[in-house]
Amino acid sequence: MTRRHLIPLATALLAVSLVGCTPHVIEDDAKPDSPNSSALPGGPAPSGGPADGGLSLADAIAKIPDGVEQRDGYERDSFKHWVDEDGDGCPTRAEVLIEEATTKPKQGERCALSGGVWRSYYDEVEVTEAGKLDIDHLVPLAEAWDSGAHAWTPERRRAYANDLGAQRSLVAVTAKTNRSKADRDPAAWLPPAESAHCTYAADWTGTKLRWQLTADEKERAALVKLAEACPDTVVEYEVAP
Repeated sequence: MTRRHLIPLATALLAVSLVGCTPHVIEDDAKPDSPNSSALPGGPAPSGGPADGGLSLADAIAKIPDGVEQRDGYERDSFKHWVDEDGDGCPTRAEVLIEEATTKPKQGERCALSGGVWRSYYDEVEVTEAGKLDIDHLVPLAEAWDSGAHAWTPERRRAYANDLGAQRSLVAVTAKTNRSKADRDPAAWLPPAESAHCTYAADWTGTKLRWQLTADEKERAALVKLAEACPDTVVEYEVAP
């Protein structure tokens, strides 16, 4: 399933099935100074997937390659983001907001959005102004760089930063929670709403697997601990081209 069919279906799918786990814009994953799923847009991803039923969260975590983080050379501008991939006047940020709205906003000139309602699943807050939302890269750009994107081409980093082909790579959340998260992994930050933890762990794991990114020791340990608390969480993903 794609967001507004911007990327061919065969290239991407990230969905999470959970059972019993009970901006004006400073854009996503701003860096600091140095249980049952909901089918609503912006909430946990709906169930349903391949015939094999996906992977348990624990098994999916085990498939993430080990790695040592490498921050050298990171610049946010290394990831060209919020592009208008299909030329319809709506950049990636607006595409996500339109897709995840529980009440669709009106689109004005240059894809200016007015009205609309969203639910930030990180903190279970309902938002009625698009400007009060950030678009979070589920795995932040700096974390992606650390975990393998430093070796990518600029074109692949652009594809990562604007990944509309997977439902959970980019999510609309309150600016407050996004900036609290910054570029931290689950060893250092989890959504303030405990009800979001299983969803978040699955989203993080699926995104890492989709883009074949690595996990360091502390990150993996944090994910494994989450998996113990989320035994019925299922992860589905397709590797990005």
